[in-house]
Amino acid sequence: LARLAESGGDSVQAGGSLRLSCVASLSTANGYCMAWFRQAPGKERVAIATVYTNGRTTVPTYYAETVKGRFTASRDAAKATLYLQMNNLQPEDTAVYQCAALPSGGACYPALRFDFWGQGTQVTVSS
Repeated sequence: LARLAESGGDSVQAGGSLRLSCVASLSTANGYCMAWFRQAPGKERVAIATVYTNGRTTVPTYYAETVKGRFTASRDAAKATLYLQMNNLQPEDTAVYQCAALPSGGACYPALRFDFWGQGTQVTVSS
């Protein structure tokens, strides 16, 4: 059973940066597809980034067009932590951000049904 816990959400001005963290206790015997999702007020939850990791390597496999070039997902295996570096934040980035994980042999894309979810962290961007 994996446990995920996000942190790093905050209120920032437009143009600012934040780094979200997701500490994930995952079995080292498996590869995982890990993802960042966000849900803005009144909108559906959407995937913004996915990465495949097998404990030795981490490969980004997807970025939503709305964040491409501004957000970067990465993972520190030693710290068992998935990161989301968010630069040039805009008011439309305001949302609850969640990380998710799914055991995987290599497939990693937003349409997968993720088994494990964190509780979410709030990001608010003011103009």
